[in-house]
Amino acid sequence: MRPARALIDLEALRQNYRLARELSGAQALAVIKADAYGHGAVRCAQALAGEADGFAVACIEEALELREAGIGGPILLLEGFFEAEELALIERHELWTVVHAEWQIEAIERATLNRPLQLWLKVDSGMHRVGLHPAELRDGYRRLQASGKVASIVLMSHFARADELDCPRSREQLAQFEQACAGLQAPVSLRNSPAILGWPQLFETPQAGNWVRPGIMLYGATPFEQAQQAAARLRPVMTLESKIISVRELPAGEPLGYGARFIAERATRVGVVAMGYADGYPRHAPTGTPVFIDGQPGRLIGRVSMDMLTVDLSDLPEAGLGSRVELWGPNVLASEVAAHAGTIPYQLFCNLRRVPRLYSGA
Repeated sequence: MRPARALIDLEALRQNYRLARELSGAQALAVIKADAYGHGAVRCAQALAGEADGFAVACIEEALELREAGIGGPILLLEGFFEAEELALIERHELWTVVHAEWQIEAIERATLNRPLQLWLKVDSGMHRVGLHPAELRDGYRRLQASGKVASIVLMSHFARADELDCPRSREQLAQFEQACAGLQAPVSLRNSPAILGWPQLFETPQAGNWVRPGIMLYGATPFEQAQQAAARLRPVMTLESKIISVRELPAGEPLGYGARFIAERATRVGVVAMGYADGYPRHAPTGTPVFIDGQPGRLIGRVSMDMLTVDLSDLPEAGLGSRVELWGPNVLASEVAAHAGTIPYQLFCNLRRVPRLYSGA
């Protein structure tokens, strides 16, 4: 069998969730959209089912997959519903939904429902993707309350630059949100992973009933480019690994792989690893991107191809055919690989495919 695989540590996932609760002092929806950022939504939900306050997904298809797997409790649709007809499924499966547009409010007002809905009403405080304009929030809130079809409303927004620890934009967004919501009696949800980890000073006295939405931090990756104290407590959940399947001796001056992106400056011992961009490893990772080979630091050399990549074994004489190579995990953080490849750990995880996932700590 091809040795490429992703090891998923579910106990690390639980510990990261507990850290989100500890740091925020609030109820937490575990964000498991996009197949739990490539970690497997059903297995991650099952691992957290005993302690998570609820889950958040992107859309109803992701929610129904969880319900079919027997996951009970709150599941929030972060993108809301896309057609009015989905309200029947939302009601039937007791889902929570975000409302972010005027047409969604109108659809709820017109809907025939047997039970009231649990809604999260989103205000655009500065992200400028979706959400009611701040000036529209009060009217939308009152219309939903007057419709007789709503059990509760959580007021929410989303930070655009909370991962930039020296940026004033988060404070500005918070002020915009508070101004828009002044006088409305409802719980709120503002904090994503970077806000939970990096902006505790904005939420020194959280209101009872507040919700947070940890996403990337659940999977043990930092959302920040620089070191950050709370993020250092995260435990990587995924270890992407494979093995060396071939060894080559390359003389000085000889090119390696597609495009001759690496030319040996000295006699170089090359290990070929069964891992490529078809597995989700970033094609644009350059020479020098860190790897871990049989417990020792190593480096990628040459261009990543579809099914294979190459590493430098010149200074690792004990490594060879069958040696274990960690592409990211506890020894090579996904954020390090992402930085070398000019991307973010979110994309690394979500791009994972073809590689079997093996779970521990269930």
